[in-house]
Amino acid sequence: MARTRPTVADLRAMKGKRQLTMLRVLTLEEAEAAERAGVDIVSIPPTLMLDPRYRDAAPSLFSMPGDNFYEIGTADDFVRWAFQLYKASADAVYCSASYATVKAMADENIPVIGHVGLIPSRKTWTGGFKAVGKTAVSAMQIWDSVRRYEAAGAFGAEIEVVPVEVADEISRRTSLFMISMGAGTGCDAQYLFAEDVLGSNRGHMPRHSKVYRNFAAEFERLQSERVAAFKEYVADVESGAYPEPRHLVRMAAEELELFRSELSRREGA
Repeated sequence: MARTRPTVADLRAMKGKRQLTMLRVLTLEEAEAAERAGVDIVSIPPTLMLDPRYRDAAPSLFSMPGDNFYEIGTADDFVRWAFQLYKASADAVYCSASYATVKAMADENIPVIGHVGLIPSRKTWTGGFKAVGKTAVSAMQIWDSVRRYEAAGAFGAEIEVVPVEVADEISRRTSLFMISMGAGTGCDAQYLFAEDVLGSNRGHMPRHSKVYRNFAAEFERLQSERVAAFKEYVADVESGAYPEPRHLVRMAAEELELFRSELSRREGA
């Protein structure tokens, strides 16, 4: 039986009742795989949301495009950006810009997901890529951010690399739909990147990530095969093994004779 794409109201109604799943996917193939696997929510690049093939690949995924605030601009820029994506069937947008920017979109009834805890685009303020909220003071700062998102009109927030106890206390006390990235099961959804799940990330593996497949090894194998195939092609050309007769088009003998005669006539003119 085909799934129905959830609405914001559906997600709010599920808050505290069960853990939803969320992935960051980058391609149509990954989106289709998430659809077929029964993933609930995906974060995607805006360009993928604008691809007319997207909803054919992922008809029931609650889809949330997002980009870093410095890629988009001011609050007015965000509103125009969000309208374009909403028109393309986005279900919500991710925004790590100011609370005023979130409010500008929420005032236009655009569903917005904010971001608290470790925010990669603002990591310099919290000391780099490390957990946030490990002291009572910093935990209260996260709670204050959640309250400001509530006041701005966001419907949810990603909470990243925050102590599980802090995330649990906050999620129980807020109306926001809380998306955990490394913040435990006290939130409403679990969030991982597809590249980590698939093992295609060759860089640093975050502590909260879990690898389910080894695509990196498969990519290495395919690259080796790619190099080997190219070498065989070079060798075939150098030895004369390529092209073979089956790769060529032949001219009828009588037409070839006419062609040669015409060439000779013009050369002699």
